[in-house]
Amino acid sequence: MSTAAVIGGVGQVLTDDEVMSFVGDSLAGAGLDGRSVCVIVPDATRSCPLPLLMKAVHQALDGRVSKLTTLVALGTHAEMTPDQLRDHLGGEYDGVLNHEWWKPDTFVDLGTISADRVGEISDEMLRDEVPVKLNRAVVEHDVALVVGPVFPHEVVGFSGGNKYFFPGVAGQEVIDLSHWLGALITSANIIGTPGITPVRALIDEAASLIPAEKLALSVVAQSGTDSLHAIAFGDTASSWRAAADISAQTHIRYLDQPVRRVVSMMPAKYADIWTAAKGFYKVEPIVADGGEVILYAPHVTRLAAMHPEIEEIGYHCRDYFIGQWEKFRDLHWGVLAHSTHLRGVGTWDPATGEHLRVQVTLATGIPEDVVRGANLGYLDPASVDLAALENDPDTLVIPNAGEILHRLADAKHSST
Repeated sequence: MSTAAVIGGVGQVLTDDEVMSFVGDSLAGAGLDGRSVCVIVPDATRSCPLPLLMKAVHQALDGRVSKLTTLVALGTHAEMTPDQLRDHLGGEYDGVLNHEWWKPDTFVDLGTISADRVGEISDEMLRDEVPVKLNRAVVEHDVALVVGPVFPHEVVGFSGGNKYFFPGVAGQEVIDLSHWLGALITSANIIGTPGITPVRALIDEAASLIPAEKLALSVVAQSGTDSLHAIAFGDTASSWRAAADISAQTHIRYLDQPVRRVVSMMPAKYADIWTAAKGFYKVEPIVADGGEVILYAPHVTRLAAMHPEIEEIGYHCRDYFIGQWEKFRDLHWGVLAHSTHLRGVGTWDPATGEHLRVQVTLATGIPEDVVRGANLGYLDPASVDLAALENDPDTLVIPNAGEILHRLADAKHSST
């Protein structure tokens, strides 16, 4: 097992010069001269000083590699415009590509993961063969270099590493299977879980089929800023592991007692509920039974711009879908997973229906009929008195929500 090189750590903040120097030295010693390199980066829904990192990568590699391509890992998020890409990357670079997941010719077939292997990885929660398809730009380069942040994540435990390939630039089949596996485990049980979760194991299995050498600059961002606590460089497994260890001590806040109400104030980088739902994922563990999470995002006007079917399905707990699986099994499992992640833990039976642990309320620009039709609570954002809520002892208001995981202190003690 290789060991990543690391700069920074918990409680530290790196200077721009330290970042530039570390990235330059790391890439200079990586044996990349004369080889083609595909740099995989996040889209704008992640906190990360990407302009600084892109500057460092280009300064280190321009003129030394035979080809340099930048691929934006959209997953199934919306395409970024040329102007958005320039702002996101910090300048005009040649060879910048959106992951065009909506185009079949984007992908190459790397093989399959057998049903037996999926069963083994998932502890028999799933037993389905899955084809592994990946953006051809990764395959057509000698080296795939992941550059991006690591945070607690609702599907895989901690984001980053090989997750930038699957689902970042992957075909729908792996996205659906991996996200539904996370939904079966439930977000509340997997988010912020250290080490190799079943979903991480599935992602790593798919990544083993990639012919390119896989390297990563895995960064630990100071949430909501353009600063970094740490960078780890190595292969995609070792660098992710080092960064996840630091993220676990940086991006999780512990409360002594559950709260009755949480107001998650969502920043503008979350353009729809498909992404702004992170304001629920990151606080579900601290909400008391029967409590409420309010997603305050007046700028959001759509549930899911790229996945309008969520308006028809609505938001429901895992057991709602499992109990009626024949009705839902032919829909995209990734959409079903998103539905369960936002609705949280609950139960369902045909006699008494659905019973949900936590109420989810949207204070957004989405019309009331759409919100209620999707099985969510509605609140006019103009009626929200944030100052009064901040002074309410039963309410926790979280600015810049969506990245910092909140857990109860007894969860910390039980994991140590």
